[in-house]
Amino acid sequence: MLRTSVALSARGYGVLRYAPTNLLLNAILTRRGLKWGVSAMLLAGVYFYTAAICTTIINDGGPGWLYLLVLVFVWNAFKFLWIGPVSLIQLISVRAGERRKRQPVPSSR
Repeated sequence: MLRTSVALSARGYGVLRYAPTNLLLNAILTRRGLKWGVSAMLLAGVYFYTAAICTTIINDGGPGWLYLLVLVFVWNAFKFLWIGPVSLIQLISVRAGERRKRQPVPSSR
């Protein structure tokens, strides 16, 4: 049972690695993309808004399978809310490291 569970989760990770939001998050976590992390937080608002629209459709008698979309939209919104502060902290850390490398080493005479 455990072996089957591990095999299924490994296959699921292989598929989900190429999901569009995960590709965007991976691009943001590169050195060149760190500056876009705070801007990407705006996408969280779009995801929450579409989740609210789906919920309204469900409440007005829409199909119940839209709950799956609501779950996906909310999950993606939280991923984008999370990436903003994380990328900002990493950007500050990387820039501090670059600044230390540019400073000349004091000579001990």
